[in-house]
Amino acid sequence: MAFDRRLVIRFDWTIFWSVLALAGVGLLSVVSASYRGPHKPIDPLVVRQLIWIAAGTVAMVTVVLFDYRALATYAYPFYVISVALLVAVQVIGHSTGGSRRWINLGFFHLEPSELAKLAIVLVMVRYFREEPPKGGWRLRQMIIPAVLLGIPVALVLKQPDLGTALILVLITVTLVFVSGLNARTMAVLGLAALCVMPLGWHYLKPYQRQRLVSFINPQADPLGSGYHIIQSEIAIGSGGPWGKGFLKGTQARLNFLPEQSTDFIFAVFAEEFGLAGSLVLLILYAILIMRGTWIARHTRDRFGALLAIGLVAIVFWQVAINIGMATGLLPVVGITLPLVSYGGSSLIAMMLAMGLLISINIRRYFF
Repeated sequence: MAFDRRLVIRFDWTIFWSVLALAGVGLLSVVSASYRGPHKPIDPLVVRQLIWIAAGTVAMVTVVLFDYRALATYAYPFYVISVALLVAVQVIGHSTGGSRRWINLGFFHLEPSELAKLAIVLVMVRYFREEPPKGGWRLRQMIIPAVLLGIPVALVLKQPDLGTALILVLITVTLVFVSGLNARTMAVLGLAALCVMPLGWHYLKPYQRQRLVSFINPQADPLGSGYHIIQSEIAIGSGGPWGKGFLKGTQARLNFLPEQSTDFIFAVFAEEFGLAGSLVLLILYAILIMRGTWIARHTRDRFGALLAIGLVAIVFWQVAINIGMATGLLPVVGITLPLVSYGGSSLIAMMLAMGLLISINIRRYFF
C-alpha cells in the first residue's frame, strides 16, 4: 500500500512539538529531582525516562498512521483487556508504598490504570457516538455507561489509587455532558452523586480520608497528613519570580519534598524556574488543550469529535488536579503531571493519546 503524502502535509506540528517540549521539561525535572551532586553518577531514573520519551515518540508517530475510526470496532475488546489487567494486578501485581498498581514484565513495570484511562475514553465514545434522542440522553440510557465506569473504578480503588479513580469519573462526566445529556437527567445524576459521597467516604482508606481533610488546615498535622502540601508550598513559594536555577532547588536537594519525581514534580520545577518557568509550562499545556478542543470542534464526524474531547479531558483534569495538589488548592489524591512526571506507562499512554489526536486532525481532510 502506497504511503499517503497527506499524512506529512497535514501533520499537526503544534501538538507534536508541544508534547516534546513538555516531555523535555519533564526530563529536566526528573534530572533535578534525582540529582545528588556533581560527582555522583546519573540516576537510573533519568536514563529510563529518556528511553520512555524515545519509545513514546515512536508510538505517537506510529499511531498517527492508524485510522482512528477503526477504534470503534476495538473499543470494547480493549476495555475488556484493560479490566483483565486491572484484575491481574490484584493477583500478580507489584506492590510499592502500600499500593499494588504495577505488573512486572521484567524490562518494564506496566501500570494498567494508565491504559484504563484510554479504555474508558474509547468505550464511552463508542457508546455515545450516535446522536442522542430528542431532548438528550435520559436516565435509563446512563445505566450501561455507569456499569462500564463502575468496574474499572472499583478495581482501581482497590489498589488503592484514589487519584486515577477520580480521573476516570471526571473523564466520563465530561463525555456524558458534551454528548448531549438531558437536563433533568443531569440534575438527577448530580443529586445521586451527592448522596453517594458519604458512602464513598466510608470506603476510603484512613490515610486517604486524612489527606482530604488536611488540605483545609495542613498546619494541624505538619509532620503527617499535611506534610506533602506544606513542603510543596514552601518549594513553589521559594522559587520566586525567576527561580533558584537548574539543580539549585533546596527542597529537592535536601529531600524535604515527597514524591518529587512523580506527584510533586511541579514543585521541583517551580522552585528552580520560578513563576516565569511555571507560566511557560502552563502555556504549553494551554496550547495542547486549546488545540485539542479546536480539533474536536472542526472534526467532521461525531466519533472523532467525542474522541478528541475525551483525550483532551485526560490532560486537562490531570493538570488541574496535580497543580491544584501542589499549590494546596486541592487535597492530595496522587495524580501525576502528564508528560512531565516520571513513569513509563503514563508517559507512553499519554503520547499514544496525543498521536490519536493528531490522527483525528489529519483525517478531517480525508473525508
